[in-house]
This record gives sequence, C-alpha cells and structure tokens, in this order.
Amino acid sequence: MTTPSTPRRILLIEGHPDPDEHHLNHVLADAYAEGAAAAGHELRRIAIATLDFPLLRSPQDWQHGPVPPTLQGAQDDLAWAQHVVIFFPLWLGDMPAMLKGFLEQVARPGFAFGPEGGNPFGRKGLKGRSARVVVTMGMPALVYRWYFRAHSLKALERNILGFVGFGPIHETLVGMVDKLGDKGVAEWQAKLRKLGGAGK
Repeated sequence: MTTPSTPRRILLIEGHPDPDEHHLNHVLADAYAEGAAAAGHELRRIAIATLDFPLLRSPQDWQHGPVPPTLQGAQDDLAWAQHVVIFFPLWLGDMPAMLKGFLEQVARPGFAFGPEGGNPFGRKGLKGRSARVVVTMGMPALVYRWYFRAHSLKALERNILGFVGFGPIHETLVGMVDKLGDKGVAEWQAKLRKLGGAGK
C-alpha cells in the first residue's frame, strides 16, 4: 500500500458496549486500523466497552463536575487526533446509551466548546478535525437513510460533532448485518481497510 504524503493522527472510537471481539463493529474497526497502519498513519483506539464511568445526571455536573479519571485520557486522545472514526450498532434507532454517555462526559464546556465574541458556544474546541461515523444495523441502510431519515445519525453529526467543530463528517452505513455472511463481511472489511489507508 502506498504511504500517504501526509500521515494523519487517527482516533478510532468503538461504541459497542459489549467487549466481545467477534462483533461486526470490532471486526470493521480492526480492518480500518489495518489499512491506516499499513499506510503510515498514527493510530489510537478507545473501546467504550472497556471503560468504567458514571452517567451525567444534572446540568451542574456537566458544566462544573470533574471529568472522570477513566476518561481524561479520552479527552487527550481527542485533542491529539486530526480525524476521528466512530463505530456503533444501531440500537432502538439510536446509538447505544453507553456511547452517548461517553460523548456527554468528554464533550464538556471548556474543552469541546466555550464562549467567544459574546456567544457562550462560539468557540469550537475541536475545530479542524474531520470525522467518519460507521453504523451497523439490521435493517437495510437505505430504509434507515430514507424512511427513517437517519435521524439519530444526523443528530450526532449536527448536535454533537458539528457543534464542537468537526468537519467534514462522512458516513458509512452497513445494513442487513445478519444476512451479510462471510463474503459480505469480507467485502465490508475491504472497504474499511481502504478508507483507513486513505485516512478518511
């Protein structure tokens, strides 16, 4: 594989709350990581399932409470990264609660955003970083995108990633996961490996 002219610092966030390495999310994240490493990109990974942290329960907690010690390294990784890839399975039409809780904890005022020019949310603390969101689901991807309007994915892109400065944000939707079979999984691995090599 050709080494990129400008290697990127890439952070992979695996949002599946089950640590079982056989899940498709983990398999696809591995494929992306293989492509990125082979192309010379720097890589860090966060597996949500291995972390222990509390959920936020009040605005005061979110604004003024300390970031849990287990997530301080995650904030460091986000600050370090130039490109972030988030993997998660679609559960009840949305991301798993553990991933949402993780994002709420790390995207804190003062780190992910802050006041600027009279606007309390004007400073985008993670501006200049791109992102890709990889979502696996049981339904056909086209049904999710066009019938359900990909509402949860759009909310993540607009209300969290875009809000703190990420852009551009790209999507990879993997549908009908129970019917992929070995051939289908291998095809998706190849696609993710290629994206990893390109640092996209």
